[in-house]
Amino acid sequence: MATEIDTTTTPRIPLTKERVLAAAVALADRDGIQALSMRKLGHELGVEAMSLYNHVANKEAILDGVVDAIMEELEEALGGFDVPSNGSEWKANLRGRILTAREVMLRHKWVPGVIETRTTISPIMMRYFDTSIGILREGGFSYDLLHHAMHAFGSRALGFSQELFEPDGDEDPEQDATVMLERMADQLPYVVGMMAEIVHDDPDSTIGWCDDQTEFEFGLDLILDGLERLRDTA
Repeated sequence: MATEIDTTTTPRIPLTKERVLAAAVALADRDGIQALSMRKLGHELGVEAMSLYNHVANKEAILDGVVDAIMEELEEALGGFDVPSNGSEWKANLRGRILTAREVMLRHKWVPGVIETRTTISPIMMRYFDTSIGILREGGFSYDLLHHAMHAFGSRALGFSQELFEPDGDEDPEQDATVMLERMADQLPYVVGMMAEIVHDDPDSTIGWCDDQTEFEFGLDLILDGLERLRDTA
């Protein structure tokens, strides 16, 4: 008598490093990077936490991996990490590249904080920087000047900027500013005057405190314009 095969059972999707990292990114996007743990990640994937160690060594390896995953997303958004052939358009090429990186960072606002904790630069991030440097080199910059340029860009080259002052995440920056205006107008007249004048029309566009899109592009354009003047007078 022939035995019937049960076709109702859903096949188990094999666990891979790529699946683990994709789930880690999704978890961080939804609940924040602080929520990422081996136990919670295992729960997301429907496996025991111990099963994850067959694909990632530890949480630090996951953090390294999610940064690389975001860099892969950036590479796809840019259509590859290639130096454009039109070297004379270096400013537009580099500006567009950095603003695309910012779009990716805004989709994953936890990423800048993770990048700042990494102690090494992965190969894919090095390729991103290599082509950024290539854009400047093909645009007529000496290696000495483009070296200074990369220091000037800093984290901005990856689409985010580090802030001098950043309130605790549990506090309300707008409320803090109001308190300052009320209590410290006599002691800090220029700071208070600036705070009273500044209006952030789209606070949801920010990666960090007081770092909205307009301010990011303002700083980026200052650097690009300054570099152009230096290149032309060298």
